[in-house]
Amino acid sequence: MRATLTRDDVIRMVEENDIKFIRLWFTDVLGFLKSLAMTRRELESALDEGMGFDGSSIEGFARIQESDMVAMPDPSTFAILPSMPENGRTARIFCDILQPDGTPYAGDPRYALKRTLAKAAQMGYTMYVGPELEFFYFKDSARTEVLDRGGYFDLTSLDVSTSVRRDTVTALEEIGIEVEYAHHECGPSQHEIDLRYKDALTMADAVMTYRLLVKEVADANGIHATFMPKPMFGEAGSGMHVHQSLFTGERNAFFDPHDKYNMSAVGKAYIAGLLQYAREMCLVTNQWVNSYKRLVPGYEAPIYCCWARRNRSALVRVPMYKPGREQATRVELRNPDPAANPYLAFAVMLAAGLKGIEKRIELPAEATDNIYEMSPKERKVAGIRSLPTELEGAIVAFENSEFMREALGDHIFEYLIRNKRAEWDAYRAFVSSWEVDRYLEIL
Repeated sequence: MRATLTRDDVIRMVEENDIKFIRLWFTDVLGFLKSLAMTRRELESALDEGMGFDGSSIEGFARIQESDMVAMPDPSTFAILPSMPENGRTARIFCDILQPDGTPYAGDPRYALKRTLAKAAQMGYTMYVGPELEFFYFKDSARTEVLDRGGYFDLTSLDVSTSVRRDTVTALEEIGIEVEYAHHECGPSQHEIDLRYKDALTMADAVMTYRLLVKEVADANGIHATFMPKPMFGEAGSGMHVHQSLFTGERNAFFDPHDKYNMSAVGKAYIAGLLQYAREMCLVTNQWVNSYKRLVPGYEAPIYCCWARRNRSALVRVPMYKPGREQATRVELRNPDPAANPYLAFAVMLAAGLKGIEKRIELPAEATDNIYEMSPKERKVAGIRSLPTELEGAIVAFENSEFMREALGDHIFEYLIRNKRAEWDAYRAFVSSWEVDRYLEIL
């Protein structure tokens, strides 16, 4: 669980470490990090009263007639940043967004996650997650020129990408974000740094910090890092496989030593909930036009709503790395991508799992065959549905989902529909180079 730092702890640590600047961080609905910077003389006031700002300028926040917002620092998230562009040492604190009267703001993604975590707590559960974020290094932000031609787990020669990845791990550990391991991924110049299991709120904050540090360390070394889901045609895309489990105190609620899968009835119902609502969640877990260029057969990207243990063509896996060990029993959702908003992504995953537990949704049979090789008729007979194939399909599935409205609240639900329809309309009207190359001469 998160360390319990108090207001006084933060003030003391700022003085002891000679912190010159404090950044107050929060996240908009689309998952972009926002920041208010201040000097330490303003710290006590900010910790007591928060910092006011214009919410109408933030994606998915207030309309102009409701623009006054307050960023209230959460002292438990205080951390000293390893390297930032300002002169002098810098720290960061994540904030909750409040209305002027002190009530939580419905458009704050962090609040959406906290609200779902509170529901889980009422049911006796704490959610833990361990995401695996993949990303690419390119020579600059204008082209997809790779730095290496390595593959999965390849030990490439000591080149720029190897040293940058190592420096990133060092930066993450320095700020207190524990790294489990790092390695080269399937695609050329593609890498992965996996974070050690934490409670969901701590991990969502960590993912936001992780994405910034990956980019900043890359920039400092003269290269560009991107979490774009599918930056190159013909190569693997980047995912964010999310390992997750529920605990009741110190006990893993997913574990049953007497079950042939070592999976309890709670764990099975949780998986069934993920499968039941996977299509409706896609607008959150895979929110960009480009997300659906990754979700195609042939690159280990899951597109079919089924579960398995060792079968990586399934949407949900029960990993078999350490069978029979209670602490290692978990489920892995494989379709989210690293450009998702982690607060909303973890919130809808948890909401789906809890709904499966509440409704006692029955878990279908395990998919033991390669689903990619099954015919559409065979998948239909097996009851295996497909994820949406493009953003428009995700919008429709989301828009018709009362479950998603309940999970996210009216404000975020309606904003995402408006924003994503505008994105799809802009993409739909764009004439691509593929179309020009294919049609201009012959039509």
